[in-house]
Amino acid sequence: MDMKYPIGTFQFDDEITSSVTNVWINEIEALPRLLREAVKDLDNEQLETPYRSGGWTVRQVIHHLADSHMNAYIRFKLALTEENPIIKPYDETKWAELSDYKLPIEPSLLLLETLHKRWTTLLRGLTPADMEKTFIHPESGKVSIGKNIGIYAWHGKHHLAHITSLCNRKGW
Repeated sequence: MDMKYPIGTFQFDDEITSSVTNVWINEIEALPRLLREAVKDLDNEQLETPYRSGGWTVRQVIHHLADSHMNAYIRFKLALTEENPIIKPYDETKWAELSDYKLPIEPSLLLLETLHKRWTTLLRGLTPADMEKTFIHPESGKVSIGKNIGIYAWHGKHHLAHITSLCNRKGW
């Protein structure tokens, strides 16, 4: 198994239909519950364990999910309310080195639960025309809302798999 990409990279070349996006939205909705379940019995030492050599600790992964998904939520809202906005990327590696990444994980778990409630409500209210709206990422180009839903469904599962595969390898 590839420890950096335990579920592979995001791949989707089919048509993005409402049934496809509904599955993705359900996956986004489920992430906070699945994440909480995955880490509920981990102690401080386990939270400080990198998921792979050279990778982030479990604690950093959880805080990263909160930061990344907050940025995603804002990007969706920008794309819905502006014409092809250029979004601001951020250096996630440098963010993971900031002092708030040393906090207990509970604030980020709560943030994800609350954020995902708002996010999935927003996503479930999108029209077919909304799904076609786009934003421009300076590094990856034009991204549609529909595709971005898939990217973030994958993103949550990707980082959850970092944690669950580590737990399985360690017998936790």
